[in-house]
Amino acid sequence: MKDVFVHPSAEVEEGAIVGKGTRIWRFSHVMRGAVLGEGCVLSQGCFVAEGVRVGHRCRIQNNVSLYTGVELEDDVFVGPSAVFTNVKRPRAAHPRKPAFERTRVETGATIGANATVVAGVTIGRHAFVAAGAVVTKNVPPFALVEGAPARIAGWICACGECLVREEERPEGVVCGGCGVGPGV
Repeated sequence: MKDVFVHPSAEVEEGAIVGKGTRIWRFSHVMRGAVLGEGCVLSQGCFVAEGVRVGHRCRIQNNVSLYTGVELEDDVFVGPSAVFTNVKRPRAAHPRKPAFERTRVETGATIGANATVVAGVTIGRHAFVAAGAVVTKNVPPFALVEGAPARIAGWICACGECLVREEERPEGVVCGGCGVGPGV
């Protein structure tokens, strides 16, 4: 793996694909069949299962496990100790491996620290899941969600600035931070 940093305590199994410029830190484990794009950071204590796909320039913070069925598109941020599930009704005595559900996090989205993302949802591009939120249904692009269960609390720009705090999505809003706004 040329142009990749893997800490000596990390394990990257043969058959994993790791993109140029990616850094994998202490005590992380990447299984065979996982794909990490270019320029990613996999922080301390992370786990990436077989079949997981991570796009380019993603930042996965400490103690995050990405299980089979999880897909992160480009430029996704996952905060420390965020949780992803891949089965809605797990049972130890009744394996559900064939029932793993696809969970997709689209380009530019952020998942806050200690958030939980339940199997089978899609988090839209540039959406923002607040710390501690529990996502049980799809999150639209540019939505800011918070709470348990997560509910739309406002709208956020691709640059991360809040646009408005209303129930309905504003049209034609311009961001005070970058001057662009949703629809980028």
